[in-house]
Amino acid sequence: MTDKEMKVERYREENKSARKGQIVFTGSSLMEMFPIAKLLKEHEEDIIIYNRGVGGFISDELLAVIDVCAIDLQPSKVFINIGTNDLSWSSIPISSLMDNYDKIITAIEDAVPGVKIYLMAYYPVNYEAAREDMKECLKIRTNEKITEANAQVKKLAEKHGQRYIDINRNLKDGQGRLKAEYTIEGLHINESEYRAIYNDIMVYVRE
Repeated sequence: MTDKEMKVERYREENKSARKGQIVFTGSSLMEMFPIAKLLKEHEEDIIIYNRGVGGFISDELLAVIDVCAIDLQPSKVFINIGTNDLSWSSIPISSLMDNYDKIITAIEDAVPGVKIYLMAYYPVNYEAAREDMKECLKIRTNEKITEANAQVKKLAEKHGQRYIDINRNLKDGQGRLKAEYTIEGLHINESEYRAIYNDIMVYVRE
């Protein structure tokens, strides 16, 4: 069993005892790594957020298990950050990613009437601050490509009557890149950077 499959099975078990009607974070590693439970506890927030992100997921993988990663919890709100791994492959066009994303949203809406879905803008990257082994990937997953994809995500949100949210202002340097001091290897962000966007995302959590 792969690491991804083990996480999905763990979530499947955890869902059985989870409270329905709460908030779900779902997507790939950028969502999985969001230490939301820790930050909620630190801020003494009386809010339950289940993190169902799976590192390494591309959009069709999330679509295949969207029941476990969102629907089974019958959430009131779902925050989604999926597609950055699709953007890392030149063989996956943005149109293919958006087609899968559209299906993910539709599946949640069909199974959970009245659910509010928040489509998160993709975080920026920083090629100059990247580890050498990540630079080939970042020649494909550029900030220009991310900007293009974000425009498509915004259109997708409008199509469904859901929310596109951009909480990236504290992530960016003066050139619009991911701040070098906050990134792990050019792509992912560390805990201090999640803290920098915590207050911005909580505005939508509390709506």
